[in-house]
Amino acid sequence: MESTVQVSNQTDVESKEKPQMIYRCKKCRRIVASEDQIVPHERGQGQKCFNWKKRTGDNTTLDEQPSECSSIFVEPMKWMQAVEEGNVGQKLQCIGCNARLGYFSWVGMQCNCGTWVNPAFQLHKSRIDECQF
Repeated sequence: MESTVQVSNQTDVESKEKPQMIYRCKKCRRIVASEDQIVPHERGQGQKCFNWKKRTGDNTTLDEQPSECSSIFVEPMKWMQAVEEGNVGQKLQCIGCNARLGYFSWVGMQCNCGTWVNPAFQLHKSRIDECQF
């Protein structure tokens, strides 16, 4: 009696991978990060985390959730000259055009969603373009 073993072909599934996102400087279009270098973080409690900064009489409610994080956090990379120089925190500038892309701090910083990211290498979404590769 002969037994037949069916092996599924996994190569078809692997070849249809989702395209990877890359992030480019808006000014000079130099690649500054890829999806693999993103440091994910859980959404915080929104404006409740910033309650101590709120003035009285403000018309905004503290229950509002921000629509989306205004920045992405990435791993430290070679193009980040200020990091390579040994600074604890400073602006992150594009190596191609010196445009300010964000900030970094080894101590950490708070995202606009309220989550504390430590260490933080923050790139502002308004300063970078998101492209599929």
